Amino acid sequence: QVHLVESGGGMVQPGGSLRLSCQASGSAYDLYAMAWHRQAPRKQRELVAQITSAGTIDYSDSVNGRFTIFRNKVNNTVSLQMNNLQPEDTGVYFCYTVTFGVRAMEYWGKGTRVTVSS
Repeated sequence: QVHLVESGGGMVQPGGSLRLSCQASGSAYDLYAMAWHRQAPRKQRELVAQITSAGTIDYSDSVNGRFTIFRNKVNNTVSLQMNNLQPEDTGVYFCYTVTFGVRAMEYWGKGTRVTVSS
């Protein structure tokens, strides 16, 4: 149906920046929303940022002001610009999307790891 592939993860020092990208392929014709979630060790997956097809954007309080989500509907990508990264941002970041047809369908990427450490 929809295949999501993340890229851009890596290791950076506190205060550094990374840009994550997610490429959607397959039946990715009408994605209602795309989002980034992350999961730290021993913690539940949490929403980081999301953007709807209408352009509505939401950020978690912990990243608001530091992260920016960007969606390109032409090439079916969503990116997350992460600035002033801190150790608590460490985790696996997952791309997410939902589409509506006969029923709502949710899709997840396999994740890309971000490590913030000095």
